[in-house]
Amino acid sequence: MSSIAVAPISVAIIAKNEAKHLAAALASVTEWVAEVVVLVDASTTDDTAAIALAHGVRVESAPWRGFPNQRNLALELCRQPWIFFLDADERVEPALRQELIDLVKTAPAKLAGAWVPRHNVFFGRVLVGGGWYPDRQLRLLRRGAAHYDPARAVHEVATVSGDTIVLQGHIRHLNIESFGELWRKQADYARREAQTFHREGRRTRLRNYIGAPLREFRSRYLTNGGWRDGWVGFVLALVMAWYAAQTFVYLARLDGGRA
Repeated sequence: MSSIAVAPISVAIIAKNEAKHLAAALASVTEWVAEVVVLVDASTTDDTAAIALAHGVRVESAPWRGFPNQRNLALELCRQPWIFFLDADERVEPALRQELIDLVKTAPAKLAGAWVPRHNVFFGRVLVGGGWYPDRQLRLLRRGAAHYDPARAVHEVATVSGDTIVLQGHIRHLNIESFGELWRKQADYARREAQTFHREGRRTRLRNYIGAPLREFRSRYLTNGGWRDGWVGFVLALVMAWYAAQTFVYLARLDGGRA
């Protein structure tokens, strides 16, 4: 048994068909937190649940209702005073582990959450530009002080009652390992972003098909230094520009094809 102190943290992992990644994610947290809850999408067809059970963690199953609702359900299921959200393709790096253990011991009453930077890995390369770093995520939440807006279909961020801080330790995110995965993931993000825009009352304009991708490419490759990541940074800037345009294509479809 590890001598690492056990922290009063519930790690929540929302998973669907994550047999490939889940074991390593669990290995990065199970020895030092009091609870791990894997919330499995009921439509999962692989060994995600079996792998979680084999690691001795708690498994819950629920129909998919969108990321914000799944995260709110996970907040309800967790029992510890602090909840840390981790994706199956992420790992807690050692420095972050110790920082979290120390933080929850001394956290002031007003503290409701903590932002964590991520090392995003694309095609085996840790990125430094293109807006992919520090890519801070609000992942540590005080139980009872946070919830997610169900209307935000993509890149959801918790609303908290209290203060937040920024931590120094990192999550390692195995973001993209193949071009097929890149296209599928960004297409899904574009559709969900379009759904959010539609609920907000936004409409597609013809200028969006040119202006949105140009702004995205300029931001990713030039303003945010995607050029520092070589060919990976250039390809990602192009892909993100393409899906900036695709978001408005999907939005136009939701609006009955009007632009």
